[in-house]
Amino acid sequence: MKSKAFSFGIAALLTTVAFSPVQAESIQEALGLAYSNNPSLNAARAQLRGVDENVPQALSGWRPTVSATASIGSVRSRTDNFDSYRNNSSLSLTLTQALFRGFRTVNSTKQAEAVVLAQRESLSATEQDVLLAAAQAYVDVIRDTALVSLSRSDTNFLVEQVRAARDRFDVGEGTRTDVSQADARRSEAQASLNASLANLNASRAIYRQIVGIEANNLTASTSVGILVPETLDAAIAASDKLQPLIRQAQHMVDAGIYAVKTAEGALLPTVSVEGSLTQNWQPSANVDRSTSAAIYGRVSIPIYQGGAEYSAVRQVKQELGQTRLQLDVTRDRVRANVISAWGNYQAAEASISAAQAAVEAQQLALDGVLEEQRVGQRTTLDVLDAQRELVNQRVNLVTAQRNRIVSGYQLLAAVGKLDVDNLNLNVRRYDPKANYAKVRDKWFGLRTPDGR
Repeated sequence: MKSKAFSFGIAALLTTVAFSPVQAESIQEALGLAYSNNPSLNAARAQLRGVDENVPQALSGWRPTVSATASIGSVRSRTDNFDSYRNNSSLSLTLTQALFRGFRTVNSTKQAEAVVLAQRESLSATEQDVLLAAAQAYVDVIRDTALVSLSRSDTNFLVEQVRAARDRFDVGEGTRTDVSQADARRSEAQASLNASLANLNASRAIYRQIVGIEANNLTASTSVGILVPETLDAAIAASDKLQPLIRQAQHMVDAGIYAVKTAEGALLPTVSVEGSLTQNWQPSANVDRSTSAAIYGRVSIPIYQGGAEYSAVRQVKQELGQTRLQLDVTRDRVRANVISAWGNYQAAEASISAAQAAVEAQQLALDGVLEEQRVGQRTTLDVLDAQRELVNQRVNLVTAQRNRIVSGYQLLAAVGKLDVDNLNLNVRRYDPKANYAKVRDKWFGLRTPDGR
């Protein structure tokens, strides 16, 4: 049966594992902190801002270039044994405006815009990866906290069994073997507790790395179940439209198409206008100063330039073919991921009921073995085995509950719905278009929009 809200229900397993509902940090808050503070995500945003600059660089093909040249020197001349000296200096200003570049400016701009769109989808994919990692880290801390409590409870139970075995041995109702068996199981439980504590510390460290704060007072409640698609077909259909990896690959195909057109533009004529203004001081012995102005229209028609342009066109065509094949590969990989995530989710759903039934049955079995031991029908080893089986079943239940939540988030990520809007996170959204709008038509300036 599909649940609309998930919870570990740890209190039903161990009364020592409880989280305060007043100051508890929900998984929604943890995901929001990861979205705002995760360094990997911030680095991906910075990468997108860098890619945004490809568009104004491509648009520069429409804009004029202006250069200034200055020179100063001394000229010596000798005529009929007469030496003359003069100082010469000049200043010139040149402006060049491209009128036609074989459509390279148009196509390179469209190529850059397609790459920007692809990078935005890459950022979306990174956001989903970070949110999935944060959700998994959050649930892992709760799982490992529960396992530590289970190990402590098991250790306390076995300590009591050691004491009881020694008491029975002292009054002649038990054997030294019973004491040794109970003590061995207690030592085993202590080792398991130490391992559980180490795992908990590791999970807390990972949580701190991803979310940015220490894991304190977490609550296991989550409503991820209401976001999961109802059927596998619905999940696959949604992934075709929403998965950012597919959309990124589609934009890269567009970029490849424009790359071919840009390369082909190198074989077309170019047309430009060039104007210059030059001021000379003492250009010759008889002239003190001269000023000249010129304007030219230039047409350049490539005929043959060694064949590099033809090779470049063939190369980008091959790269376009690769990009199209990569799109098919990405679609197949996303589909496989969705099917795998759906299967894991369904398996985790089904395992909950089985694990809960196993815990209840084994608890009854342990209670029965303890009663039978009191009347001499069961040995200490029977009690120890029943206790070990109960602990194992409780561990299985906690693990199954953790897997159900994590697999739910994994399915959302595979589909492409693990984002801020679908999760309804209470955070300030990062706008990937804001920086682009500020730099797209910027003609000059060294400072970035954020002031650097």
